[in-house]
Amino acid sequence: MKTTDTPPALREESGIPGQRTANSGVPGTSRTKRGEGHVLNVFSHGVLVIWAILVILPLFWAVMSAFKSDKAIFNSPWALPDSLSFDAWGRAWNQAHMSEYFLNTVLVVGGSLVGTLVLGSMAAYVLARFEFPGNRFIYFLFVGGMSFPVMLALVPLFYVMDNMGLLNTIHGLILVYIAYSLPFTVFFLTSFFRTLPTSVAEAALIDGASHTRTFFQVMLPMAKPGLISVGIFNFLGQWNQYMLPTVLNTDPNKRVLAQGLVELSTSQGYKGDYSGLFAGLVIAMLPVLAAYIVFQRQVVAGLTAGALK
Repeated sequence: MKTTDTPPALREESGIPGQRTANSGVPGTSRTKRGEGHVLNVFSHGVLVIWAILVILPLFWAVMSAFKSDKAIFNSPWALPDSLSFDAWGRAWNQAHMSEYFLNTVLVVGGSLVGTLVLGSMAAYVLARFEFPGNRFIYFLFVGGMSFPVMLALVPLFYVMDNMGLLNTIHGLILVYIAYSLPFTVFFLTSFFRTLPTSVAEAALIDGASHTRTFFQVMLPMAKPGLISVGIFNFLGQWNQYMLPTVLNTDPNKRVLAQGLVELSTSQGYKGDYSGLFAGLVIAMLPVLAAYIVFQRQVVAGLTAGALK
């Protein structure tokens, strides 16, 4: 009788008799994967280093030039300043009217940011939590607003604001900024409110809370990461807005920082006051940089919260 030879027992590398490890049959596979991972790691870190240099170097050069004299900027543009001189900062703040532009920008962006978050969160909560006829139509109307080029709206917007007496006014610019920022805010917060648990809102309603109280005291605090994230994005967009104030706000006394920087680059360029120009540039840039540094963890948390739930 012919018998079948019993194959030799597998080497017990995994601790379980007869079971092979994943790489036990392919010598060098683990070493190859480690090598590929090392190459990708070096490549990704190299790209990040190059990107960081491209961002940090111009920023550092602008800040450094703001503390130097015009002669030092031209003679030794890459050298560190001999001493920290704040004369250029004073000229930019007082003589170039950056203080007035800064105050106008704070008023416009502060008012529009509060209005955008309040109105956007209320609209997003209703669209995300309540089913009613036209719900999806209104939602897609907001979403469609993100794809509408602002250039096409400038001429009719100018005449509408002129007829309503809102041209060259701070509150008129606030209303325009709110309308401009609402589509993205509603789109972002609607997705965020859908990720929040419905049981919490139902428990509040069972305890006797009204819909208004449930929204402001229960659901809105739960949406804090999303509010901070969309608030930062709106702050960056509204602070750097140039097209809308240029068309709708032509009063020199009510210019915002973006308009002031253009005026400053023209006037200081003719005067040859490049240190004052760099100082004004840094003054306009510092609030945006500070806001992102302070709230960067909340921005990342808000963007990833919806994906983790």
